[in-house]
Amino acid sequence: MLRSILPSNSIIYDLGVENPLSILMKESGYKVYNTLGKDLDIDYKIQLPKDVNIVTGFEILEHLVSPYPLLKNLKAKKLFVTVPLKIWFSKAYRNKNDIRDCHYHEFEDWQFDWLLKKSGWTIKKREYWRNPSNKIGFRPILRFFTKRYYAVYAERD
Repeated sequence: MLRSILPSNSIIYDLGVENPLSILMKESGYKVYNTLGKDLDIDYKIQLPKDVNIVTGFEILEHLVSPYPLLKNLKAKKLFVTVPLKIWFSKAYRNKNDIRDCHYHEFEDWQFDWLLKKSGWTIKKREYWRNPSNKIGFRPILRFFTKRYYAVYAERD
C-alpha cells in the first residue's frame, strides 16, 4: 500500500528502531529516519525533520501504554501505520522476559479508527491481511482464515 501513497523517492519518518521493513523501504528508494528506540510513551512530542513526507509505524502502537498523545502531537500531514487486530481465539502477545516487547493493546478495527479520528486523523485507505503459519492445530487453521493485521493510511489538514 505504501507505494500507492507516495513515490519511492519520498522521505519517511519511521516510528521505532531500524527493522526489516525500514531496510526494505530504503532498498526501495525511500529515505528513512527513525526514532532510534525512544520511549514514545514518554517522548511523544517528536521533532520531525522538515523534509519528511510521511510518518510510518509498523507494529509499534500496540506496544505503547497510550498511543493517543503520540498520534495527537505528530506534526505530520500523512500517516501510514499497521497494528495487530484483537482476535477471539488468542490472548494479547506478552514477552515475560522483556516488558517492552508486550502488547498493551490489540485493537478491533473500529477502536483503532476511533483512536485515529479522535487524535485528528482522517482515514483515507485501509487494508487487512492474515498471517497463516505452517503449523498443525486448531489455532493455526483459524489464523489461515482470520485477518489478523490492519494497515491504515490517514491524513490531517
